[in-house]
Amino acid sequence: MATKPPKGDPVQDAPQVAGPKHAAAGLPAIGHSLRVAQRQMGVKRTALTLLSVNQKDGFDCPGCAWPEPEHRHRAEFCENGAKAVAEEATLRRVTPEFFAAHPVADLATRSGYWLGQQGRLTHPVYLPEGGEHYEPVTWERAFDIIAEEIAALDSPDQAVFYTSGRTSNEAAFLYQLFAREFGTNNLPDCSNMCHESSGSALSETIGIGKGSVLLEDLYKADLIIVAGQNPGTNHPRMLSALERAKANGARIISVNPLPEAGLERFKNPQTPKGLTTGSALADLFLQIRIGGDQALFRLLNKLIIETEGAVDEEFVREHTHGYEEFAKAARAADWDETLTATGLTRAEIGQALRMVLASKRTIVCWAMGLTQHKHAVPTIKEVVNFLLLRGNIGRPGAGVCPVRGHSNVQGDRTMGIFERPAPAFLDALEKEFGFAPPREHGYDVVRAIRALRDGEAKVFFALGGNFVSASPDTDVTEAAMRRARLTVHVSTKLNRSHAVTGARALILPTLGRTERDLQDSGEQFVTVEDSMGMVHASRGRLEPASEHLLSEPAIVCRLARRVLGERSTVPWEAFEKDYATIRDRIARVIPGFEDFNARVARPGGFALPHAPRDERRFPTATGKANFTAEPVEYPQLPEGRLLLQTLRSHDQYNTTIYGLDDRYRGIRNGRRVVLVNPEDAAALRLADGAYVDLVSEWKDGVERRAPGFRVVHYPTARGCAAAYYPETNVLVPLDATADTSNTPASKSVVVRLEQSATD
Repeated sequence: MATKPPKGDPVQDAPQVAGPKHAAAGLPAIGHSLRVAQRQMGVKRTALTLLSVNQKDGFDCPGCAWPEPEHRHRAEFCENGAKAVAEEATLRRVTPEFFAAHPVADLATRSGYWLGQQGRLTHPVYLPEGGEHYEPVTWERAFDIIAEEIAALDSPDQAVFYTSGRTSNEAAFLYQLFAREFGTNNLPDCSNMCHESSGSALSETIGIGKGSVLLEDLYKADLIIVAGQNPGTNHPRMLSALERAKANGARIISVNPLPEAGLERFKNPQTPKGLTTGSALADLFLQIRIGGDQALFRLLNKLIIETEGAVDEEFVREHTHGYEEFAKAARAADWDETLTATGLTRAEIGQALRMVLASKRTIVCWAMGLTQHKHAVPTIKEVVNFLLLRGNIGRPGAGVCPVRGHSNVQGDRTMGIFERPAPAFLDALEKEFGFAPPREHGYDVVRAIRALRDGEAKVFFALGGNFVSASPDTDVTEAAMRRARLTVHVSTKLNRSHAVTGARALILPTLGRTERDLQDSGEQFVTVEDSMGMVHASRGRLEPASEHLLSEPAIVCRLARRVLGERSTVPWEAFEKDYATIRDRIARVIPGFEDFNARVARPGGFALPHAPRDERRFPTATGKANFTAEPVEYPQLPEGRLLLQTLRSHDQYNTTIYGLDDRYRGIRNGRRVVLVNPEDAAALRLADGAYVDLVSEWKDGVERRAPGFRVVHYPTARGCAAAYYPETNVLVPLDATADTSNTPASKSVVVRLEQSATD
């Protein structure tokens, strides 16, 4: 049966540590999933809900964006997906009585884990200026408060409209439409903090900022390189695809500073073999130093060029631009510098090269381990160079595969959630809706924080997410948020951002993916786009957690009607009543969505067009795929310092903390741990079990400190360390970002480890 939420925060000052695991999933994953689900939902609700996840007539998992296969298992979900669903479909409730008992000052002292465990929000609540408690408020009054503060702004650009990757296509389209009719492009989103670097690199090189493969391509590949990614925790259903690829003859190279259980061996809980021995996945593990990926791919490119017959000369001649300049830079790659940058050996790189040359169809997958560095965009461009050399874009079983983290983060961008919209998109909006959208670029996440900090933005509205915990430089971000006149969060559950408020604050509770959405025209469904450009429907089945919830499209429509009033040219009331009318407009504005309603009604949905994949046509400035010749960069590490990457535990999804364990890494009952190579620890005289403060070092000279972390001797790459976010976001300087994309450089933070005062 379902259990009650914890009354107090669990003590985390003595985490228990064992050795890392060497296999993922299997019976332990089944048991853990069911225990978590039953605690939140009870037995009957668990069965009814989980059997609808990712089904063609069910709802899309609110977790990761990995696509579903055409033929689906009855249980088409992973352990972390089950946790995400359980937390949304929980029977626990956060009522007005909860807020009466817990002042905001108390909520600010609580951990993210405790806040999330309290359950679903049931009523809109308001924190008045000078108030200590959130108090219930009607929806009408909530929209009035927002309208009052927006009306007081000197400019529309003093408002910031943030979007989480959970938001549906319909809600995202309406949200950007409202912001632009209001008069601003201030539409930061969670992409700014994750795959913005991918979009920047791919747009320049192949002409579209998305991956070029479908799920079926993985099954046809000869070689799959997984770089800077931990699918066993972050995208567990990807392991099933890798297992099938292996069965079809593919080989897999894992490139990562940490060994990850999921890429070592996968125990597929859907098969008899998976419940016993499982399947080995990675054929080669390249334990690269943090930030050394560009140097590795540059050297591989040099070696490909120097190997007779290895370059696909016809493809390069017919479909690419800039080869000669790139080839000159590649030939200059230096072995010694590469070994320094990567920490790899000649033998390891030679083995990787042989696997590359033996492959006729190669896919490179990556995630935050490549995107969150200063040189992230050049790194991804070098990956594109690597694939272009052998014609591995635009044919089956080959291509680029940036693996998106949140379930509709890619769809939100497709719908226009972007602070730098393309002129063609704005032209289409103007033609369809009859207003002139602003053309000046808006704020991304980092620039929005600066604007709030500097008093240039005064209203912050978040459609989902946990902005405070997801953002870098925690102290700066929280101080910036507290300078706002009004902060508004559309949420299903409590999180840290609700306790870090402007002068006034609202929490607006919304329907989850699991819940029925009934509007005036009848029951509605929404749509999402997965990491590979497949668009499909999502239909909730559960009764809403409270009669006081509104859907995200309804919230946006009512907000727009209240703020814009009679001057609006958009039929907001009709959109709220019937989401099919929203999709009709999307079909007329966004290429690839023609006949949207009819196509999405088909089981499984449809694939968006992708010119490089579908027809080897590259819509770049040159009309071809572009080779690039960026200077090779890698982090420089001062003596006595370590290079820290922030990462997730296995009991975590983005900033949502499901529990205090990291089963695959052998950590239990605590999150404040730092993983350090034993040789580095010996050089720094740090015993396993010692407690240290992590202090980041950056050129601004500001001390950023995360106190009280237990040292864990762990097989990381030499010179590298790892610790969980959001606890370590305090160490990431706001201005330490990737060139071009402006993504926070959370995977390469120079730190020193100082003995804790409490040790």
